[in-house]
Amino acid sequence: MSRLRERYKKEVIPSLMKLYGYKNIMQVPRLDKMVLSIGLGEAIQNAKALEAAESDLAAISGQHPVTTRAKRSIASFKLRTGMPIGLKVTLRGERMYDFFDKLVNAVLPRIREFQGVPRNSFDGRGNYSLGLKEQIVFPEIDYDKIDKVRGLEVSIITTARTDEEGRHLLELLGMPLVKD
Repeated sequence: MSRLRERYKKEVIPSLMKLYGYKNIMQVPRLDKMVLSIGLGEAIQNAKALEAAESDLAAISGQHPVTTRAKRSIASFKLRTGMPIGLKVTLRGERMYDFFDKLVNAVLPRIREFQGVPRNSFDGRGNYSLGLKEQIVFPEIDYDKIDKVRGLEVSIITTARTDEEGRHLLELLGMPLVKD
């Protein structure tokens, strides 16, 4: 069992049960899944961009990414339905906890002039989205081998019903949320 999952069971569950007055342990919010995605608009002209981003995302997540395709055609972008325009990976279970632990303790502190992540990136249902401007902050990525710096979107899906519950859950798990 991962270090973070143990911490969740020993510290986070009792703390949230006391704070919100849950009567059952199953009512306590928990991490459900994490989705990592890279949007590749450049893949329309450059097919190699998809391969490079795929290897980066596979190295970061430890899992093979799925190609996302355009749902409709947009003539001004020279985009047709079915063209590959991105990659995504869904992490659950131990891989999710390990990735969250790595994100909070190794990756975020490596960002230049890091003050914390914004508190207001919740969606209204307790889920959190975080955009990273460059994939090179991950220790698995070799700076000399990348062809281009790409952004990465990390969505943290929880079972929390409200943003407040989700915020408390992430703070107790160690997410460095900065006050507005």
